[in-house]
Amino acid sequence: MTLHDPKRDLHRYLRTAREAIVWKLDGLSEYDIRRPLTPTGTNLLGLVKDLASVELAYFGPTFGRPHNELLPWDADDAEPNADMWAPADESREDVLGLYHRAWAHADATIEALPLDAKGHVAWWDDCEVTLQRIMLHMTAEANRHAGHADIVRELIDGTVGMRKGQHQHGRRRQGVVSEVPGPAGGLRQGSAAQEALD
Repeated sequence: MTLHDPKRDLHRYLRTAREAIVWKLDGLSEYDIRRPLTPTGTNLLGLVKDLASVELAYFGPTFGRPHNELLPWDADDAEPNADMWAPADESREDVLGLYHRAWAHADATIEALPLDAKGHVAWWDDCEVTLQRIMLHMTAEANRHAGHADIVRELIDGTVGMRKGQHQHGRRRQGVVSEVPGPAGGLRQGSAAQEALD
C-alpha cells in the first residue's frame, strides 16, 4: 500500500489546474484570447492574469515572502477588475511570464514551509491561515477559473477538456445540441462547438 503525502497531492492538483488554464490559450489568436465572451467580460487572458495575481498574493505576503512583482492593477486608483483583462500594451507573453513567475514563487513557498505554517491574509480581515488552507483555496480558485476557461474556449472553437486531445469527461458527447449560441447571442449551426460534441 502506497501512502500519500498530503502536501505533494495538493501541489499536484494545483499544478494540474494551472496547466489546464495555460493550455486553453494554445493556438488562439491575440483577438481570441482577449475576447470577452460573457456579459461580465470573461476572457482567457484575463483569467490567467487574475490567477497570477492571486497566487502571488496568497503565497507571498500572506507568509511574509514578498514577490517583488509590480502589479499596477492592485493600486488603489486602478480600474475595478483590472486584473481580469489585459490592455493592448500587455502581451500574451507578459501575462504568461507573470503567471510562470507566480508559479515559481508559490512553489518555493510550498517547498519551504510545512502545511501547518501560519500566515495572515490581510484582505480577509488579517485572518490567520495555514499553508494547507491556502493551497486548498488556490486549488479551488484555479479549478474554478479552469472551468470558466473551458466554457470560453469551447465558445471560441469547440475545444474542451483539461489538456490537448482530451474531451470533457474523457469521451465525446453525441447529439446533445443541434444549435449552439454564438458569442453575440445568435445561433451557430454546424459550428466547431457542435462538431466537438458530435
